[in-house]
Amino acid sequence: MSQSSFQVITCKAAVCWGPEEPLKLEDIQVEPPKSSEIRVKMLYASACSTDMLFVKGFPLPIFPRVLGHEGVGVVEGVGDEVKELKEGDMVIPTFIGECQECDNCLSGKTNLCLKYPLILNGLMLDGTSRLSVRGQKLYHSFTCGTWAEYIVIDANYVVKIDPSFHLPFASFISCGYSSGFGSAWKEAKVEKGSSVAVIGLGAVGLGVIEGARIQGATKIIGIDINDRKREKGQAFGMTDFIHSGHEADKPISELVKDLSGGFGVDYCFECTGVPGLVNEALLSAKLGAGKAILVGATEEATVPIIFLPLLCGGTLKGTIFGGLKIKSDLPFILDKCNNKELHLHELLTHQVSMAEMDKILQLAKQQDCVKILIKF
Repeated sequence: MSQSSFQVITCKAAVCWGPEEPLKLEDIQVEPPKSSEIRVKMLYASACSTDMLFVKGFPLPIFPRVLGHEGVGVVEGVGDEVKELKEGDMVIPTFIGECQECDNCLSGKTNLCLKYPLILNGLMLDGTSRLSVRGQKLYHSFTCGTWAEYIVIDANYVVKIDPSFHLPFASFISCGYSSGFGSAWKEAKVEKGSSVAVIGLGAVGLGVIEGARIQGATKIIGIDINDRKREKGQAFGMTDFIHSGHEADKPISELVKDLSGGFGVDYCFECTGVPGLVNEALLSAKLGAGKAILVGATEEATVPIIFLPLLCGGTLKGTIFGGLKIKSDLPFILDKCNNKELHLHELLTHQVSMAEMDKILQLAKQQDCVKILIKF
């Protein structure tokens, strides 16, 4: 590492001090990376719906916390055990790892690595934090905390990208859009000619639509309470639209069946995290053969489930990061982006500077908001 990489850095970060509290732009201290870690100078970050849940104390009420888990940046320093990355490399952070050796990685059944697990306690793998403010420990968001000028992250949770890649779009790939795309591609394995319904047309839902289109689905029904999402959905490959806010007198599942021969669809993806829509996803899928995939997260610990569709052989399945593995699968999405086969540019609706990060939570509540980009 260069001499500066051994120093504690003071930089700006968006900090949430407690449940539902507004963000505060703080001067924080970022420690040097330990042996398996890297320190990254952030260039862009973006907001994901999960960040809004972090503000509410999901999945654990740990504060103060640096928000953000989507982004792209340049490696500023590397630990002495890091071999595959060097200073100056461009990387995107992720919240899962892939060792390619553990039972889970070799099973073909899950993308959750045992060696580099999903981290929910806001700390590094060794149980400590690399962030502090005025001497007080700060918690990371998952593996990082990208709404800061610098982050420290274990090198096994990042993906190196070509520096020619359009960097704002690289940030979008870190979580939301990829979670949706992977849900159709890797988790559900949508077949050519199949029918799909997508509840919620934010970045995740639009990613599902794009993944279903790439897989060859012939009917892709988008459902959203906001009629202005119709145009967004069509840009990604949606064939039909249900304005659920306009037709509130009829359940979503009935509206889906009206557009799918009365039987429902092969795959229904719930992307909002609204508990009551889980059952609508189940009832929207073909009885006995259809699959309902839960992609959206919720702060609710339990959700009531209707029993009959499951008893009749239906499938209700959850997914994390759309079933994607960061080494095996993300390069596929990056290649498709480079070949201009995907529509990431359609996701961007708002952009803020670092000094305006305290506005993010309010912007995210706007109905037309899909993706907020932060430029450092």
